[in-house]
Parts: sequence; structure tokens; C-alpha cells
Amino acid sequence: MFLVVGLGNPGSGYAANRHNIGFMAADEFVRRYSFGPWRKKFQGQISEGELNGQKILVLKPETFMNLSGQSVGEVLRFYKIPIEDVIVLHDELDLPPGKVRVKRGGGHGGHNGLRSIDAHCGKEYRRVRLGIGHPGDKSRVHGHVLGDFSKAEQTGWLMTLLDAVAAEFARLTKGDDGGFMSKVSAIVSPPKPKVPKKDKAATDKAKGDKNGDANAPDAVGETMEDLSGAAKVRLERADTPVSNAASAMAQALAKAFGKKK
Repeated sequence: MFLVVGLGNPGSGYAANRHNIGFMAADEFVRRYSFGPWRKKFQGQISEGELNGQKILVLKPETFMNLSGQSVGEVLRFYKIPIEDVIVLHDELDLPPGKVRVKRGGGHGGHNGLRSIDAHCGKEYRRVRLGIGHPGDKSRVHGHVLGDFSKAEQTGWLMTLLDAVAAEFARLTKGDDGGFMSKVSAIVSPPKPKVPKKDKAATDKAKGDKNGDANAPDAVGETMEDLSGAAKVRLERADTPVSNAASAMAQALAKAFGKKK
């Protein structure tokens, strides 16, 4: 049995906060796999279901972020779930928006929800770090994490990320953390399509035809046969070595300077 914990703060006033992305990920997971309805229990909301034959409990603590460990600890003790089978979904300031990383153990990085779980349950659980980006200044962090995602974020990368995390979650239950991260990354930031390379031989042949054929297309794709009568006359005049007008000018100059033509 696995325990999946989404971190956030309860109440409608916090629902769209960046700090609540863990709640959002838990909600999308339960929705996608048609888990049971949310029930109030263990100082939180809990839902149950199965994924690929594996029983999973999903918990959203309602103790507020700083006391999340109290709720998580009650579930672990009641169901006798080892800390190694706990997966926590939470916001991560140090990752760009839409990025995801998975790690087991380690420090809480200043995240009060993780700090509380560490204190009540231990550290050897997996953390699914969901990037929300850093505001760039330490003084703005509090307002950033407790601020709402913009409408553009909600309908853009956030929706895609939550869907990808739920879609690929089975990899985490199999211990394939690397595969999970790779697949989610590919969904959120799909590779750009490759531009087909031009056939060099065909290009060289086209250049050769252009240079070696008097009737080859010009810059706009016309041949001599395609030109109108007036255009042909202009081209023929341009090809004449010396026009009548030029010859008359030469004679006039020679006469003016007393030279014989």
C-alpha cells in the first residue's frame, strides 16, 4: 500500500495558491483514476483506490501546511505504512514553473510542510517537487507562494503538468523515478519537430541548370518563352553592345572637341 500526500492549505481562499499545487495534483490523480470520494479522516481529506492492482491512499492534510506531519503520521500509524512507501507532492521554489524532480530523503529546503513531516514521520519518503519558480527576491517569496496562479498559467503549463503527473504516476509505484521524470518532462515540454533536410544533390542540379541554360528560370521563375513581347524587347535592348543613342552621343562629343570619329 502506498500513501500519496498532496500538500496545501485548506479553504477556498487558498485553493488557487502556488503553495497548493500539491492539493491540485492529488485532486487530478483521484479524478483521473476514479478513486473513491474524499472523506474527512486523520485530520484531513482521504480517498482510496487502486492503480495497476496496487492499493493507494491519497491524503490532503487539513492541519494547514506547518502541521502537515500530524495528519500524515496518523495515517501511517493506523495503516502501518512504512515511510519508504510515502510519496509527497509539493511546490518547489527552486525549480522553474512546470519542471518536476523526484528525490528520496534529504533536507526540507525551508518548506514548512516537509519540515513537519520530517519531524513526525522521518525523512526517507519520496518528494515529487513541482516547480513554481522563484520570484527573484527573498522578500517576495511569501507573497509569491501564497499568490494565485495566473489565468494563463492555470490554462497553460499548470494544467499540462498536473495531467502529466497523474498520467505517469504508475511509474512511481514501480520505483521508476527516472522514467517518471523523463515522461512528464516530455509531455510538458515536447521536443520541437525536426525540419526535413533539403536534398543537396537536387539543389546542386537546380543550380547547375540555372547557370548553364539560357532559358533557365530567373529569380521569379520566368523563362524567355514566358516573357511578354515588351519584356523581350527590353531584354534584347539590354543585350545590345552599344545603342544608337550612345553612338550619337559619342559622335557629338568628338565633334565638340574637334576630334574625328
